[in-house]
Amino acid sequence: MSPNQSTNKPTPSISADQLSASRVLVVGDVMLDRYWYGAVDRISPEAPVPVVRITREEERSGGAANVAGNIAALGAQASLLTVVGDDEASHKLEALLAQTGIQTHFGRDADLKTTVKLRIIGRQQQLLRLDFENTPKSEILASQTAQFSALLSQCDCVLFSDYGKGGLAHVGDMIAQARAAGKPILIDPKGSDYSRYGHATAITPNRAEMQEVIGPWASEDELRAKAHALRQELQLDAVLLTRSEEGMTLFDAQGELHVSAQAREVFDVTGAGDTVIATMSALVGAGLTLREALPWANRAGGIVVGKFGTATVSYQELFA
Repeated sequence: MSPNQSTNKPTPSISADQLSASRVLVVGDVMLDRYWYGAVDRISPEAPVPVVRITREEERSGGAANVAGNIAALGAQASLLTVVGDDEASHKLEALLAQTGIQTHFGRDADLKTTVKLRIIGRQQQLLRLDFENTPKSEILASQTAQFSALLSQCDCVLFSDYGKGGLAHVGDMIAQARAAGKPILIDPKGSDYSRYGHATAITPNRAEMQEVIGPWASEDELRAKAHALRQELQLDAVLLTRSEEGMTLFDAQGELHVSAQAREVFDVTGAGDTVIATMSALVGAGLTLREALPWANRAGGIVVGKFGTATVSYQELFA
């Protein structure tokens, strides 16, 4: 096998029974995604803005909850550990997740506003997004770390979904526990300081997130050098860079493995990164290596961008 191998051949496959035995513990920042759809027939007389007459409302689980939803949609077992407010949005989120069979472990902070992203959609496009959020208290986060210890023995893989909302303040402690327990650890990172993700199995930044940490690159050789330097500095097994239309590249001790993007019409990239890491973690939990799981995760990402909003992929769609 060439260290700089490129592949588009998803192999080996995995049975639905094997995947259904995979147990993934998702830890991270959840949010409620609200969509208000409406008709835009006129401009407001008060200001030069469109008037949207709302005709339909939709609610979906977002953030780490969408990641867990992607795992469940594939047919694997998902548990979700998170901190939320004691508010209408958190109870709505819990009800949405209950329908999918996800095991929820919600730490409730009465002073916290559950993150809500409200998108106003008119004429088939997003006109405006409103965000409601604040940061959880440290004592709630400390109790989450204790609960993490109890849940660790019941999973095959740990997935940290960081949206920078403050729910993963103790991620270093949890990584150390998971590493000691011999669990694979996949992380969707956020921010410019990745030192707190040290000793994880793999991190999955996108292009913009990667540039924020290692700076821009002028060539594939420069990217390769910088990616491996980051991997060695953080003592990671691998860095998986998601590159939109350029596909995905895995940097590990064997070198690099690249998969090209699946050619299809891109309708909406919202949540595609969630689908990629969810698919990787479900397959790794079922016993595949990162290199074996990569082409399937790439395929899942290609399917989900053809759908609107935060969407999921089923076992049948992925392995058809």
